[in-house]
Amino acid sequence: MTDEPVLIAAFSGRALAQSARRAGYRPLLADAFGDLDTRNAAAAVHLIDGAMATGFRTKPLIQALDALAASSETKPVGLILGSGFEDKPRLITALASRYPLLGNDAATYKACKDPAVFFAKLDALGIAHPETHSNPPTYPEGWLTKRIGGSGGRHIRICDATTSERRRRYFQKQISGDRLSVGGVFGTERARLALSRQWIAPSPEQAFRFGGAVSMPDVAPELRDKLESAARDVASAFRIVGMASFDFIVSDGTPHLLEVNPRPGASLDVLDDDKGSLFRAHVAACLGVAETGATPVAPTSARAMAILHADRGALTLRATQWPVWSADRGPPGTYIPKGAPLASVFAEAATADAAEALARARLAELEDLIYEHS
Repeated sequence: MTDEPVLIAAFSGRALAQSARRAGYRPLLADAFGDLDTRNAAAAVHLIDGAMATGFRTKPLIQALDALAASSETKPVGLILGSGFEDKPRLITALASRYPLLGNDAATYKACKDPAVFFAKLDALGIAHPETHSNPPTYPEGWLTKRIGGSGGRHIRICDATTSERRRRYFQKQISGDRLSVGGVFGTERARLALSRQWIAPSPEQAFRFGGAVSMPDVAPELRDKLESAARDVASAFRIVGMASFDFIVSDGTPHLLEVNPRPGASLDVLDDDKGSLFRAHVAACLGVAETGATPVAPTSARAMAILHADRGALTLRATQWPVWSADRGPPGTYIPKGAPLASVFAEAATADAAEALARARLAELEDLIYEHS
């Protein structure tokens, strides 16, 4: 069991901080929320005000990480990046020059998030993906526009006759099917991949907003092999190390790869175990050392997480008797803009369908509870 401090930076670092604690580390966290669960999990938290609106900026983030490192009696083992860096390779380079980076470097992020590079590599590997272009389609029906380096689905828009914006955006043919993701730790011999099923929580302004994920989806062995093989091939081609996730849409039995997040993702909540095995494996892979600890035990039940958004309107949180199955709980006085993430819920059941259904029911229950007390 280790007690080493580790730096974490993410828009929302709660899941990473909790996984680090389960693995025996002391997380020192810079994030944009600083909610009750995050503060409970982390040894120290530095809130980056306004990061969700402006993105992380170099000077405030480095000042926060320096302060966190200085607060520790021992030197942090390194820095792990979560969400918020997909479109910031220069910031990643700056951070890597100051702290040992436990994760992928700026070149890997840039290659994975550059549509011209990424989809050309998929073609070379023979991996299916939606038709993708850098210019708007002549006939926009059935097409989407996505921001380069975007995440969480909030950046995706439906093309129409007025769509002409090209700056840092690309255009992709929309396909329908099941949303499946391959998550795991790469660059280690003990790596184990796991599947999750994802869903969207559309709003009038954001039709493809991420809604939740559930583990252990019912997937045929042949399809599972295709998904995992594609993930391994792409991870090898882009030299991805540590935790990463690969998002697919399966249409007519064929997995189409949409994107790769070369960092810990939302599926961490549903794929990690009570020993923080994913976090421990991530650190070992990034340090290039043998992984320690017992082999993770295969789960016997499905786990789901879902995000509650403030879709009924903006609100200021009051003292609330939060359910034990909720997370990302803001302290009283927290202002939540309309449509912003409000909290998360967890659920566990024998099957993925049952766990997802329970999570959705808990979303409705928590929404009623919060709005009645705010």
